[in-house]
Amino acid sequence: MKTITKDYIKTQLATNPAWAIKGLVKIYTLQTADEQASDRTSHNNGVGFSGVDANILSSFAKQVNAGRNLSPKQMVIVYKKMPRYWRQIASFIPETKLEEIETRIKAEMTATVTA
Repeated sequence: MKTITKDYIKTQLATNPAWAIKGLVKIYTLQTADEQASDRTSHNNGVGFSGVDANILSSFAKQVNAGRNLSPKQMVIVYKKMPRYWRQIASFIPETKLEEIETRIKAEMTATVTA
């Protein structure tokens, strides 16, 4: 994956509430059933939350799944932690969409340079 796309995804996860929340819930679904039940990471399977983040991010995902909003303070934590999961998020974005993102970013960069 190109650095431009990586940076775009990381920025979206760090600043865009829709990306951050959707990513949070998607990563939570990758946790195994026992990890979801315990709010811990117990399998080294390369998917889901890291051991450090599992407790707090799982609790946030459960809150969202229950139909409740995250507070501004909780969102600060989500924005801080979610960019490290950019690879897992990118794996769910269709290749054609990633190519569209790349093309759009390049066009924006070109427009900025020529302006």
